[in-house]
Amino acid sequence: MTLSTYLLHLADDALVLGHRNSEWCGHGPVLEQDIALTNISLDLIGQARLFYQYAAEALAGDATEDSLAYLRDVYEYRNCLLVEQPNGDWAQTTLRQFLFSAYQYELYKNMRHSADERLRAIAERSLKEVTYHLRWSGEWVVRLGDGTEESRGRMLNALDALWMFTGELFRPAPYESVLETTGVSVPVGDLETPWMEHVRKVFSQANLQTPIAPGHQTGGKTGAHSEHLGYLLADLQFMQRAYPGSTW
Repeated sequence: MTLSTYLLHLADDALVLGHRNSEWCGHGPVLEQDIALTNISLDLIGQARLFYQYAAEALAGDATEDSLAYLRDVYEYRNCLLVEQPNGDWAQTTLRQFLFSAYQYELYKNMRHSADERLRAIAERSLKEVTYHLRWSGEWVVRLGDGTEESRGRMLNALDALWMFTGELFRPAPYESVLETTGVSVPVGDLETPWMEHVRKVFSQANLQTPIAPGHQTGGKTGAHSEHLGYLLADLQFMQRAYPGSTW
C-alpha cells in the first residue's frame, strides 16, 4: 500500500495541475500561449497516466487508471495543495506552474536513480517535458515581474497567494519517508536547496524579492485539502460519474 499511495501522490499532482491548466484552453492571452499551456496540460496528464497505470497494477483488484482518476473522493487524493489552487489571472497561473515545475525538475532528475526501475523510466521520459515547462513558466515570471506596473503588481499578488503552499513540497509524507529507506522514493527534503537556488535566480531576473523560506501550509499529501479541490473534481469527474463505465 505504501508504494501505491506514493504513486497516487505523484499522479494526483500531475493530474490536478494538468486539469487546472486545461481550464485556460481557449482563454489564453494570445493563441500561441494558449496552445503552449494546453500542451503543458497534456504533458502533465500523460505523466499522471503513467503513474496511475503503475498504481493500478500495485493495487490489483478492480483498480484501473480511470477509476483512480475519476472515482476517488476528495479526501483520497494525495496531491499537494499548491497544484489545486485556483488559476486566478495569467500571473498566478504561470507562477504556480513555475514553482511546481522547478520542484518537478529536481524530483524527476533525482528519480532517475530510484531503486524502482519503472519509476526511473517514467522520470527519464518526463524530465524532458518538465525542462520545457520550467523554461516557459520562468520566462513568464520574468516578463511579468519585470514588466509594467500592472503586470508586476499582478505577479506580486500571485506570490502572496501561492508562496505559503510551497513548503509542503519538501515535507515528506509518511509513505514517502518509508520508501526513502529502500531507495524507491526521492528524499524531497534534499530538493529544497536546489529548488530555492533556481527560484532565486529567476526572481532576481524578474526583480522580485524571494521570501526567506517556503511557507508551511500542508495537508494535501495526506488528504486534507482546500475547498478548491472539491469543485475541481466535480468538473473533472462529472462525465464518469454521470455515465458510469463510459470509455473513450
